[in-house]
Amino acid sequence: MPGRGGAPARYGTRLTLAEGAELRWLPEPLVSVRGSDLRVHTRAELAPTARLLLREEQVLGRAGEGPGRLRSRLTVTRGGRPLLDQELICGPGAPAGWDGPAGLAGHRAVGQLVVVDPAFEENPVPAGMLGELAAVTPLAGPAVLVTALAPDALRLRALLDEAASVHGW
Repeated sequence: MPGRGGAPARYGTRLTLAEGAELRWLPEPLVSVRGSDLRVHTRAELAPTARLLLREEQVLGRAGEGPGRLRSRLTVTRGGRPLLDQELICGPGAPAGWDGPAGLAGHRAVGQLVVVDPAFEENPVPAGMLGELAAVTPLAGPAVLVTALAPDALRLRALLDEAASVHGW
């Protein structure tokens, strides 16, 4: 919820992985409730031989309510070089079209799965679809991003779990 002075609430997560490290970062979904205004930034900084499986899930409103305003940024670097830097803004006050056909298309849950694995250098993941609502995008690095939409949190989790079993470890 907004702070005492009406300022947006903020929180950040920084993950730092050393050489040879492996991390499965699978936090619970973030729910953007009506009236909230939240800024979230997740940063992952990996050494070149580190492996990461990172899942983010955002749910827009509780059952039967509209969303709050959510600004979510995800940044991943490997060996000091950027792999991914993306931002999602949705809810009241977000740029027009966020919930239209070119945005979330009326879905209430959105998430991403990032897998960084040195093994992808020899066996890169091809681009494609995972079902009707999840896109698989290879990233330079070697890494893959799976972005998914779903009508609710349960279906989103199922899509991202499937992606993790196919592309994760």
